[in-house]
Amino acid sequence: METARDVVLATERYGSAESWKYLAKDAVMERRRDGSRGESRGNSIVGAFKSVFLPQGYPESVSDDYLQYQFWDTVQAFSSSLSGTLATQASLKGVGVGNQEATVAAATITWLLRDGTGMLGRILFAWQKGSKLDSEAKKWRLFADVLNDIAMFMEILAPYFPSCFILIVCTAGIFKSLVGVAGGATRAALTVHQARRDNMADISAKDGSQETLVNLAGLLVSLMLIPVVTDNPILTVSLFLLFTVLHLFANYKAVRSVVMETLNEARLSIVLKGYLRDGRVLSPLEANQREPVLLEFRKTVPIKLGVRLQEVVESPEDLNLALRENNMPYLLGVRNGCVCVCLGPEASVHDEIRAMCQAVWLSSKLSPPTQSNWEMVHESHKMMDTIFNPFLKGVEAAGWDTTRTLLDWDEWRVEWKTKNH
Repeated sequence: METARDVVLATERYGSAESWKYLAKDAVMERRRDGSRGESRGNSIVGAFKSVFLPQGYPESVSDDYLQYQFWDTVQAFSSSLSGTLATQASLKGVGVGNQEATVAAATITWLLRDGTGMLGRILFAWQKGSKLDSEAKKWRLFADVLNDIAMFMEILAPYFPSCFILIVCTAGIFKSLVGVAGGATRAALTVHQARRDNMADISAKDGSQETLVNLAGLLVSLMLIPVVTDNPILTVSLFLLFTVLHLFANYKAVRSVVMETLNEARLSIVLKGYLRDGRVLSPLEANQREPVLLEFRKTVPIKLGVRLQEVVESPEDLNLALRENNMPYLLGVRNGCVCVCLGPEASVHDEIRAMCQAVWLSSKLSPPTQSNWEMVHESHKMMDTIFNPFLKGVEAAGWDTTRTLLDWDEWRVEWKTKNH
């Protein structure tokens, strides 16, 4: 109990978890816990759990969506662990475990072929799609988990088609290699989003601890599950389908819970169209809730950013047309039903956002086209001159980060001669 003679010299707190007071009492400094804060961190089970499995400084050190995302990520990891156990059992059975007629050499060759094709698939996928994993992290995260479920289902079915066993497991191996690239890369992108104190390493390490705990729980459940499903294909497939449904649902909820404040093509398109329609800039939460999380393999009017000059213009006359009404460090053109943007080396992040806004507006007007392509390009320049500055101020006021973007720019940069007046 504090008395009238006790003088508070200082207070301290550990993040937002607890508070302490330093009191002067009879010429001695005494440290006491603030009673309104409850138990101390060291004696609290919850506090110990947080220190082991959550980043230091939680919740201030992470994004607001961290806990919800991690909860659903834990659910999907647990269900995926159980599905993986069923798939592994089927793969071992397929290569001959428990079969006296099977040879070690045949099983080894099958395993090597599966791993080898998977390695090649990993390299090719990273080469083709690596740059898109940042700009569309949510879509590729969900795609990776769907593909992982397909691969495990193929492994479960493979033993029942012995003549095609090697082909099936090799295809499944390729799918799993794609999962490894897409899942790992998008998880890194989400970690960058979650880190609020440049604490990516701590968040990544604690995510690994959480995953290890979940896998340990999955292992314990699997030990009880395997004797039940052995030699029971109907139960195996039924349980796999149940775990898969849970896995996909949890993944969908996880990516839906992420609220990114940086602009990619989908979020910028949603915000711009809402502004043109209602005159109001959507907040990051509103735009992220409307952002599609399923991959679109074919767009009506695709947009290419950072292309070569020849993909925008074909002749000096085209170059003059591209420069008309244009005083920005980028060129826009429409070629083969595609909006192409050529970027100058001095373009800023705001110039990139403006170019993307213009391309989005153009793509919406191209289906179906109502006038010539160059006329629409010139009209888009005039429109951006009118609306872009108030739009950008509204975007910043709504809480969007305009110091960087997640737009999928290629590396071509072009310097051109300005049109002679």
